[in-house]
Amino acid sequence: MAALTSAKIFVAPTAAPAARRAASAKPVAAAKALSARKAVASFTARPTAAFKVAAKAQRNTVMASATSSVRIAPHGGELVNLKASDTAAALARCTKKVELSDRNACDVELLMVGGFSPLKGFATEKEYLSVVENMCLEDGTVFGLPIVMDTSDESIKVGDVLELTYQGATLATMDVTEKFLANKPLEAKNCYGTSSIEHPGVMMISMERGPYYLAGPVTGIALPKRDFPCQTPEEVRAQLPDADVDVVAFQCRNPVHRAHYELFTRALDAENVREGSVVLVHPTCGPTQGDDIPGTVRYKTYEVLKEETQDPKVRWAYLPYSMHMAGPREAIQHMIIRKNYGCTHFIIGRDMAGSKSCLDGEDFYGAYDAQDLANSKCAELGMQTVPSLNLCFTEEEGYVTADVADEKGLTRKNLSGTKFRQMLRSGEDIPEWFAFKSVVKVLRENV
Repeated sequence: MAALTSAKIFVAPTAAPAARRAASAKPVAAAKALSARKAVASFTARPTAAFKVAAKAQRNTVMASATSSVRIAPHGGELVNLKASDTAAALARCTKKVELSDRNACDVELLMVGGFSPLKGFATEKEYLSVVENMCLEDGTVFGLPIVMDTSDESIKVGDVLELTYQGATLATMDVTEKFLANKPLEAKNCYGTSSIEHPGVMMISMERGPYYLAGPVTGIALPKRDFPCQTPEEVRAQLPDADVDVVAFQCRNPVHRAHYELFTRALDAENVREGSVVLVHPTCGPTQGDDIPGTVRYKTYEVLKEETQDPKVRWAYLPYSMHMAGPREAIQHMIIRKNYGCTHFIIGRDMAGSKSCLDGEDFYGAYDAQDLANSKCAELGMQTVPSLNLCFTEEEGYVTADVADEKGLTRKNLSGTKFRQMLRSGEDIPEWFAFKSVVKVLRENV
């Protein structure tokens, strides 16, 4: 989600659940109709039968989940845990030591704890090409983006056992089973929808990553020490409510302002979410775009907001994930990860994980591309989507849907992201309809 411009994604906070559902029905139907009309090319093969039955699959999944007493299964059926049973023996096999980048360290951690289930290591060349070309593993399991270990080291060879370190501490070992040249033009075009380095993700794979990708299984030694705690999928699942309760995941990479809060709390009133369900706010705290607020600062804003709101329907956890800004493909990746953490539903915002050209500011993806692709894959993923609504803040009625504001002639209030940052730096009062005071305080002290 890009830096907030006008607050245009929320519902009035005082509305009762039944009223909220009625108010939400019209824009939700419009969003679904738009999703059904659009075709998602550029990122994967054109959707086939899965796309045509997406709506039916969502309804069927609702009915099935209503009678199920079993927590949603991890992706691929098994929650992977790669922790070594004998760390000393694992380390004794190592032939080389490799220091991980911030991004690679996130990938290693998620492999170790099962966030990337069913993966047990870095992609082979066949698996890499399968994900790039078909958005699935070799066995047909849906997967959004390839999980790769890059290197520029010519001396690393097949048969090596790498000791993977991060900031000097050992995280894992890796048995190198393959070393191959990455097909970066194909990866960029298929996964990011463009081969232009104006895209931050394409720039990353082209200019940050080494030319070779290493394949092989990973064995976990220890989790990295971070300034923010990252619970494992097993730990998060253990803290979620009973298995017959829906868990709606909210992904973000920015501080949570009023708009975001209204979005994820109102998602519990969606037609396909059962009463008594909870939302898991699960922000990414790893590397994002260069101009984003650092993860350690974002974490502080989440903690003060959690303390301020103390909402029993809202659960919080933090994800050591490196954003690719890959739009539709990354939406699929986020759904898979949250499924592994026990979530049944996933909120899809406008232009989710989208990005703009670093030269002319043009968007790389359409506003609903991520929703379209996610809806076409719901049946295969066994999850449901909850689209965010097009809403705004009004002087008369607070947060309402945009069509209601237009019909009633209500007075909208807007605050651009640029203006917000200017007010933050200058010490001006920031309206409470836009941001929580506790969050503003953290940002002023740390940014």
